[in-house]
Amino acid sequence: MFTHVMIGSNDLERARSFYDATFAALGGRHGEMDARGRLIYAHEGGLLMITKPIDGKPATAANGGTIGIAAASRDHVLAWHAAGTAHGGTAIETPPTERPNGAFVAYLRDPDGNKLTARTLPTK
Repeated sequence: MFTHVMIGSNDLERARSFYDATFAALGGRHGEMDARGRLIYAHEGGLLMITKPIDGKPATAANGGTIGIAAASRDHVLAWHAAGTAHGGTAIETPPTERPNGAFVAYLRDPDGNKLTARTLPTK
């Protein structure tokens, strides 16, 4: 459904450290900086793009927004969560846990305050 998700950051190198570590924990590749100064992570045709806001104002996290990231296994979710907290992310909500539908989920805020979740597919 989506071609890309774009989020703002006030410090692209700090964001790179966080996202490189969390995507590597999921078996993904490190991000690349494009000619316009945007940090880009590509996977199966979709893009997560991180940029300084083009209006010159500070980046802020979306109130009520969550970006969901697919994980292949419970171990990937746990590795993603550990990598995120080790690279400037903040654990939020519950500890990594299995939901009633069988999905295994974890939540973090990235260093700019964006809310993220990594989760396996539901089994029920």
